[in-house]
Amino acid sequence: MLAQLKASAQRPQTDAIGGMASAVAMQKTQGTGKLDFSEALKASLNQVNQVQVEAEKLGKNFAMGDDSVSLSDVMIAGQKANISFQATVQVRNKLVSAYHDIMNMQV
Repeated sequence: MLAQLKASAQRPQTDAIGGMASAVAMQKTQGTGKLDFSEALKASLNQVNQVQVEAEKLGKNFAMGDDSVSLSDVMIAGQKANISFQATVQVRNKLVSAYHDIMNMQV
């Protein structure tokens, strides 16, 4: 199980940050040259949601006795979902803080 965790850690991950990076790369290759912040934010939120749904699905399958799902897969998926959600909350907190800073500026 330790070897699986190490192998999983070495593979490129598609979490919230990776999802946003791939959305940025995809938009740059389309030739627009301009990154829409709202689209990047929506893409990253959708990626976080997808990770959470997948973790919940694996957990339900394991609880129902599906032999193709191992406990380690369920735990890893749950941790990935938790980390991506925590990262999203931190980004939200930074955005709210920046908004308050801008609103408190004197013109």
